[in-house]
Amino acid sequence: MAKVYLSLGSNLGNKEQQMQQAIEKIEKYCGEIVAQSSFYVTEPWNMQTKNLFLNGAVELETSLSPFSLLLKLQQIEKEMGRINKTKNKEYEDRIIDIDILMYDDLKIDTFELSLPHPSMWERPFVLKPLVEIYPDILNQKPMANKK
Repeated sequence: MAKVYLSLGSNLGNKEQQMQQAIEKIEKYCGEIVAQSSFYVTEPWNMQTKNLFLNGAVELETSLSPFSLLLKLQQIEKEMGRINKTKNKEYEDRIIDIDILMYDDLKIDTFELSLPHPSMWERPFVLKPLVEIYPDILNQKPMANKK
């Protein structure tokens, strides 16, 4: 079983209910949730919107490969009403967003998937819930990005 960390976010509708629904679907289709962070209200990042976000993180144990997991997570997003991640290269409001942050110690850099997630160190809304369930992540921060 692989140990995977996921980031979740929502800024439309009943955010807490949608986050819980996404977590239930992840457990149903992808593996066992072994840890879940609190949910945090956060400001939008790198997008124009008046809607605040609710963000969280989960630790997942899965037998799915990284690419199979990505497809399942994208399927969950679509089932929940997510259409596009961006419009004209701009981030949009979203019912649910699920990102793979880390998959064991794998390093992958393809068009479809980059692991560890290349922007996680720059996003406080990702790091705060992740640190809650995986405090040692701060010891893995790349030297070039340490402040």
